[in-house]
Amino acid sequence: MVQICPGLDHCQAPLETFSDRCRKGRTFRHAEYMPMTQAPNAGGGHDAPATRTTDITAGPGGVMTDEVGVITGDLTLRTEFQAGQVTLHIQYKDADEWYVVTGGRAALPDATGLDAVHDIAVGLLHRPLG
Repeated sequence: MVQICPGLDHCQAPLETFSDRCRKGRTFRHAEYMPMTQAPNAGGGHDAPATRTTDITAGPGGVMTDEVGVITGDLTLRTEFQAGQVTLHIQYKDADEWYVVTGGRAALPDATGLDAVHDIAVGLLHRPLG
């Protein structure tokens, strides 16, 4: 597998080659003709965390976190699924530290609901106009 970028964003998944019967699993000479498919564990599963990340702007009052209280301004929201639980993390945009959003943990049977949870969280927390 060739890594093109260091991280994945919302609705993205790692890709791998899809076997071509005529070429015995090898790809054509140019990548533009390479058949692609989603990697088998791209959705996360229980052994690897699946995440979705979106830049947001907090509305008036900011976003409450467990570790440092309210944070405001331009932020990055990461929704993570691992071992049957979804957790919302937030950080100041381009910062190193991540914080857990207060009330941002819930049980989730599998990663198929991750996109829906992330979209709802973005809809609730992203308030660029106040």
